[in-house]
Formats: sequence, C-alpha cells, structure tokens
Amino acid sequence: MFAQGKISEESLPLQLQISFEKLYQVYEKYANDSFEKHPLHTFAKHIKAEVTKHPELIQGFSDVTLVKNLKDSINVLLEPLFPEALQLNEIKAASIPFSFTTFKFSTRFQNIVKNAGENFELTVRNFENDGMYIMACTFILGAVYGFKIDMKRPFYFDIPDENTGTMKYYRAAFNADFSEITPTENAPKLTEEDFKILQKNYDSIEIWKEKLPPNSYHFKGFGLINLFDVTAEESISSIKANLLSGGNELIPKLQNNLRDFFGNKDLLLGYSFYNKTKTNHCESVSKKSNSIILSDAGNMQCDTNFFCANVMHKIFNGQEPVVISDVEEYGQKMNYNFFYKNLQKAGIQSIILIPIKAATEGDIALLEIASPRAYELNSVNIKKLKDIIPVFDAAVKRSSEERQNVLEATIQENYTAIHPAVKWRFYEAAEKYQTAVQLDENAKLDEIIFKDVYPLFGQSDIKGSSEARNSAIQEDLSTQLSLAITVLKEACKVEKLPIYEELMFRVTAYLKEVKMGLKAGDEINILTFLKREIYPVFNHIQLINHQLSAKVTDYKSHLNPDLGVVYEKRKNYEDSVNTLNNRLAKFLDSKQKEAQKMYPHYFERYKTDGVEFNMYIGKSINKDTHFDEIYLYNLRLWQLQTMVEMENIAFQERKNMAHDLRVASLILVHNNPLSIKFRMDEKQFDVDGAYNIRYEIIKKRIDKAHIKGTTERLTTPGKIAIVYSQDKDALEYIKYIHFLQSKNQIGKIEFLELEDLLGVSGLKALRIEVIYQKDFSEKKTITFDDLMKEIAV
Repeated sequence: MFAQGKISEESLPLQLQISFEKLYQVYEKYANDSFEKHPLHTFAKHIKAEVTKHPELIQGFSDVTLVKNLKDSINVLLEPLFPEALQLNEIKAASIPFSFTTFKFSTRFQNIVKNAGENFELTVRNFENDGMYIMACTFILGAVYGFKIDMKRPFYFDIPDENTGTMKYYRAAFNADFSEITPTENAPKLTEEDFKILQKNYDSIEIWKEKLPPNSYHFKGFGLINLFDVTAEESISSIKANLLSGGNELIPKLQNNLRDFFGNKDLLLGYSFYNKTKTNHCESVSKKSNSIILSDAGNMQCDTNFFCANVMHKIFNGQEPVVISDVEEYGQKMNYNFFYKNLQKAGIQSIILIPIKAATEGDIALLEIASPRAYELNSVNIKKLKDIIPVFDAAVKRSSEERQNVLEATIQENYTAIHPAVKWRFYEAAEKYQTAVQLDENAKLDEIIFKDVYPLFGQSDIKGSSEARNSAIQEDLSTQLSLAITVLKEACKVEKLPIYEELMFRVTAYLKEVKMGLKAGDEINILTFLKREIYPVFNHIQLINHQLSAKVTDYKSHLNPDLGVVYEKRKNYEDSVNTLNNRLAKFLDSKQKEAQKMYPHYFERYKTDGVEFNMYIGKSINKDTHFDEIYLYNLRLWQLQTMVEMENIAFQERKNMAHDLRVASLILVHNNPLSIKFRMDEKQFDVDGAYNIRYEIIKKRIDKAHIKGTTERLTTPGKIAIVYSQDKDALEYIKYIHFLQSKNQIGKIEFLELEDLLGVSGLKALRIEVIYQKDFSEKKTITFDDLMKEIAV
C-alpha cells in the first residue's frame, strides 16, 4: 500500500532520499559471525543477501515509484518494525518526514485508510506548506548547526470512516531515528546572527528561504509514524468549544460531535427544559426547545400519562439517566403510552435520557440521545458519556444562569433595588412622572439628587491577595505536572518508547517555568498541552499495564472532577477569602441594622478581596426627621468601633482558614457635605459635581498611599488608618480613639503625613494599633447606648 502526501521537495529546504542504510547497519551487525547464536543472526544474513541485490536501498533514491518496485525487499527489511502480533493493534506506517509519503502500513492502518474511501489523501490538519517548510528548517538548524528551536507541535489527522459515516481523529508521533540530514555543497554557512534573525521573523517565509534555500540539504533515510486514536478526546474538546461558542447551529454541531464519539452517523440529539413545582414531579415543559421526544407536545403537563412511572421517578426524583435499548419492547410493557408513540413516530428504537439540574432551583434540562436502531444505545455504551455529561452539566447551568441574569437585568432596568432609606424619594419622582405623562407623553423622570450629605467610607482589604492567589495557582500546577512526570517515568520503564521521554522532557520544562514564576497565559497553555498531548497517551498506557493504569488512576484522583485540574491550594485560598468575606459582610450587615435605628442613612457594601462600604447621612435623605451633626459624629464613632470589631473577627478567623489571610483597615474622613446623584444609566448613586469628584479620586487611590518620605504603605495588618485633610477631623477622632483605648480595644496612635497622590495633596492620617481580644464575641460588642453616652460627653 502506498500513499503520496501533498508536500513536495519544491516546498522544502530538503532533497528527500529514501534510504534504509541506518536500519541495514543494525542487520549488518547481527549478520556477523560473532552473533551466530543470536536469534536475529539468520534473519540478518538473509536481509544482507536481499539488500545486495538492490544497493539503491542503502545508497538511497528519490523516485518514490521505486517503492512499489522494491516493495517485497522493503517489506522484508521493515518486518521487525512491524511485528505480526501487533498488526491489528498498532496504527503504524513507514514514511518520509515532511512530505507525508507513506509506503508501509500496519494492517490496522491499512484498514483505516481503506475505510476512508478511494479519494482520501492523508493530510495534516491545519498545517500549511509554509509551516512545514519552517519546521523542516528548525530540524536542519538543530541537526547541522546545533541551534536548538523547540517548535514541536502535535500533528492531527482527520480520517473519515465510510463504514460508520463518521470522522475519526488521530494524533501522530514521529520517529526519525533512521534518518540523517547533511548540507549540500550549496548550503549556506549560518552564523549566530542569522539564527537570531530567524528567531525574530517566524512569519517571514522569504527570510527563512533566504537563509535556508529550497533543496540545499540532503535528507536520507525514512521515518516511522504512529497514530493514536483521540476521537473521544477530540469530540469532548469540540463539544466544549461548541457549547462555549453557542449560536443557532449549536445542536447540529453537537449532534455531529456525538456521532463521531459513538461512531454512529444516524445518532440524533435533542433537549428539553422542564419546570418543577414544590413537589418532586415535573410541572410542565417550559418550551419545546429542540426535543426529539416531544415533537408535538409543546407546552405540556409531564406526568405518568406521558412518561411511565419508572421514567418519571428516575428523571425527576432521582435525576438518574434512563436507557431504553429496545423501544418496541418498552412499548409492549408500558401499554404503548404517549412517550412510546412519540418515539415510534420519530423513528427512534433506542434512546438515552440524561437529566441535568439547571441553575434555577428545581428546573431540569433533559438531554436526549437517540438512534433509529434497537440496542445501538444501551446500558453499556452510556458509560462512554461519563466524561461528557459534566460538560453538558456546566453548559446547562451556565445557560440557566445567563437566562436568570437576563431576567434580573430586565427587572433591574425598571425595578432596580433601592435602599429603604431613600426609597421615598423614588416614589415621589414616580408619582410626579405618572401625573405629568398623562398631560405630556414626553415628560421626563426627575433626577434623584440628595444635597448636603456627609460621606463615610471604610474598607477591610485582604493584604497580598494577588500574590497569594498566584502562589496557590503555582503550587497546584507544580503538583499536577509532577504527578504527570511520575506517570511518564513509570511508562518509560514498562514500554521503551522515545515519545514518553520527549513528553516527560516537555512536562519537566513546564514545571521549571512554573517554579520560576507564572506569566500571563501560562496556566491555559499548560492545561491545553496536558489535555491534547498527555491525556491521550495516558489513555493508551492504561490499557497496556495494570501498574500503569493504577498510576494514571492515582493522577486523575488528584484532579478536581469538574475542572479537570489540581485544585487544592487554589480552593483553600478561595475558600479562605470567601469565608473571611462572608464573616465580615454578615457582621457588617448585622451592625448596619443597629446603625439605621440611630438615624436613617444610605448604605452600600461590596465584597471584593475584602469588604468595603459607603454611607451617606444628612437631612435631605430623611425628610421627616430633624438632622443634627451629633448623628454624624455618632455614625463616625460607630464606623470606627465596627472596624475594630471587624479586625477582631478577621484575626479570630485565621485559625479556621487554610490560608493565613490578614486584613488592613482604612477609614476616609471627609468633613464637607457633598451631593450624590442617582445615575439612571448605571442604576446607582455617585458623587455629583466636579469639586466633589476629588472625594471619589481619593477613595480609589488612598489604599496605595505611602507614608511621606518612606516606601512604607499606609495600610498594614493589625492597624486601622484614618485618613483626613483637616486638623479638626483629627481632634474629633482622637476623642473616639481615647474612648476605645479606655475599653482596651486599641493601642498607640501614630500621626502621619502622606505622600501626594496623583491630583491630591496634603493628606494626613492617624494610624491606630488594634488590640486583639482573646475572648472576643460578636454578641458582646459596644452597644448603641454606650456610643450615645460617649458622643454626649
């Protein structure tokens, strides 16, 4: 069997010669009388005699038609490389690298090519001629000049199977041990400077052809190509990609993916969504979607009048998959119910139903995979879907969440959440608008502005969060790569294939890079490399040795089942951040209820890497209650007291977190009243007026401020920074500090000046030490009455 690739010598820097000299040298060694007792001795002598008849097999030839003429001799030469016992297992061929001219196939490879059809040509996916030329150049640079460039990338072949009507996907591994590259008389002498120029100009084929002209080097020998069936992995990867991209053609694309995955050209795919009531049974199909089992059902009640009781129980109560291998047999047992009639009408004879919980509580998406023939889908091959179901599960949840977000956005557009303290003003504006619009259809809503309000800002920021997050990712990637190396090392012991050593080298290189530090895109590149190049090999070695299978199983056991990565340190970090954020936010919300009783004011809180909050207080916010500045002073003292208590909570929580996270707290004092305006486009309040914008600028930049004349950051764990610009503000807060010092809650005070920020100068700060309480309890904090007594003094 013979296959000619598309790439010719004219598009390569190489003159290609088929030669078996390096292989012949092995036979020549064993044909020597000193190896008379070696099992290969007699065979090697036979080979030597055969080659003597055809010296061109050693000298080399460029006319590929000679391969057919010398077929018998070549088959004898290559026989040890194509053992009879592996003919139906290995997908192997002898070939000329870079041209994809193949001339000796294993039986399995022959069958694959035969099943591909008469007009099939073996071509590499997504590899243009220029790319192949440059790859050949990189081999020359390494073999001839010692300039190493790692441009190795996996080759994939998409080969149709006319028997099943589906596409099979294969990854190729090349062995060039039986070849050599030498320069011709006209080959240029490249320098280090030439090498640097090439490294800078990968996309310029003209420069590559200038430095390494076509046909300027000899390639002599042959290569071996091994294919690995990665149809399952490629199908899963395509399913993920298609689910992410979405679009109107999503179902046909996914259907084709599953047809390739199952090797069944007639496979059908559909889905439907079901709403649920508070009971355990489904209420109705919310929409027909792309269902293949509800062809005429539309919006319907789904009960035992449609599905049988067993299907109802498994899908809607237990969320378990249902397999019906023989629809006719099912119909007989279920008295030809509506479900059977729909299946029969659709021409379905076997079906798999997979329920997936949507993000909305109680709703279920039903994945439908069907075949027109009985037993083509059954309780055995449903196990193949084990790696695919989580992908659909994530997609359904994401789709459900996106739909939920759309619904919430619609609500927000017209009914945005409004803080109770200011809701009255929105009602006023709405009443006025409704009255005005009856007289003038072009009437506009009033702007919502609260004038002369005093702002209060506070934050408890997790220090070093970015570094901690990166460190966690770095540790998890290091663990995953180390585990992969362990598997490959074991594989090298069991099966002496160079590809294992090459893959281990690349994994080790990635590990070294990770340990040196992460760069943007490193994590994605490493995970893509593992999925495309390592996992198909793991799937292969699992089948050849029990010990290797155990190693791969151990590797997989360390991976997060949903994410497919080692997710230990990152989970610890994220859990720690969430735990701390939730504790602080919950405590702050609880304390806010007390504060609203003192005097109604506007409050908003955000969770980031820590917690920050804004408050605004003033007469314009609460029109029915007299406003006195004592309420402002009280709220400031309340804020300081609350921040001290939040510091204690964060410190106390350290023992409950896998990561030792610390917070740095800050209060910004602004003594001049300002105006806030509700931004209709953003559906939130913002500071109004050019002068007042300075306050927002300070808020965004102050936590990065340094103490004047030093490189020390203002915010630091164990201390609360109070930033101000007027001395009278400092005097006010010193009173509050003395009060809390009397309660032994805070220690010494630092009086600091701050470096100028961009557009802001003259800021000062009080920085106070927090005295952490050993017996701190959220339920035993300073009361409202205590605060009011202190303010009244």
